[in-house]
Amino acid sequence: MTANPTPATPAEAGALAALHAAAFDAPWSATDIANLLDSPGAFALALPEGFILARALVGEAEIITLAVTPAARRQGLARRLLEAAVVQAMALGAETMFLEVAEDNAPALALYARSGFAQVGRRRGYYARPGGAVPVDALVMRLTLNR
Repeated sequence: MTANPTPATPAEAGALAALHAAAFDAPWSATDIANLLDSPGAFALALPEGFILARALVGEAEIITLAVTPAARRQGLARRLLEAAVVQAMALGAETMFLEVAEDNAPALALYARSGFAQVGRRRGYYARPGGAVPVDALVMRLTLNR
């Protein structure tokens, strides 16, 4: 079994960018990830097969991205990363956690629903799709954190 998620630093942004590129059609650069990690309240937790990047400020947390390589999906890694981020956000004083997810990402929607997130909004045409396909709406979801 894979070890528990561990904190990642801006120095590991290259490795995180490689994981992000394996997981998404529009990957972020190492510079993008390092800059996010350098922002107030930001934290990343990583496994060899994926990572979660979030931030917690003034009582609210936000999942910025959650990436698991395709070969490692459906093994509970995203759930473990999400659970670890919830614990970290609560330790940083967050009472609520938000995220945005593409409405056509059924596996992620199922994970978030099982984890207690509920839809609270929609961003129309938020996610671009490759090849000029019609953009997809983002669903804004919220979880009340148990204190």
